[in-house]
Amino acid sequence: MPLDLTRIKAICFDIDGTLADTDDLMVERTAKFLSVLLFAFPPQTRLKFARKLIMAIERPANTLIHLLDRVGLDEWFFRLRHKVISQSNRKKPLWKPIHGVRKTLIELAKHYPLAIISVRDAHLTQSFIEQMELSSVFQCWASAETTRHTKPFADPIQWTAEQLGVSPSECLMVGDTTVDIQAGKNAGAQTVGVLSGFGEESELREAGADEVIEDVTDLIYLFR
Repeated sequence: MPLDLTRIKAICFDIDGTLADTDDLMVERTAKFLSVLLFAFPPQTRLKFARKLIMAIERPANTLIHLLDRVGLDEWFFRLRHKVISQSNRKKPLWKPIHGVRKTLIELAKHYPLAIISVRDAHLTQSFIEQMELSSVFQCWASAETTRHTKPFADPIQWTAEQLGVSPSECLMVGDTTVDIQAGKNAGAQTVGVLSGFGEESELREAGADEVIEDVTDLIYLFR
């Protein structure tokens, strides 16, 4: 179905691969790690394999967070992960925004309430907003710790819609993976897939994306 602009009253964004250029870096690091095992393959093949591996891990990782929550170990997990990240990276995480994203978000915020829905933990989600100086742009944000289920479940979109005073069906979920699209569909929201991260057009459309664009900056043209 084509995107129905008249329904949209709020826009929700994923971070990795959607607002920040982190997916390529993640793939490169994974490919480098796997180079010992895949030394016989050319670099491009190792990069493709690393991408598929990360995509395959994403849903089980989200499921693991849900299971930890059910047995009351999610807070312990996030504290441990934060400690490990802090020790391995003494400096604050440096985010590289997709080119033109900040300007686009500021323009969209003049017309719609904006929110972030991420599977990152609360610390990293907040650090992105602060380092990009977007605190005044986003009216709320949901991390992996905000709701019992995270993407691809509907919970974070339903929670965000409640915070913004709109219906989940009036939200637009924007993300780069099938998990983002599935979360939107499960909540009854419309969805837009972006090609600036992991997702490929064919798989985003197969997941049910109402529209697929190159990156977030193209949203401006959709709303004209």
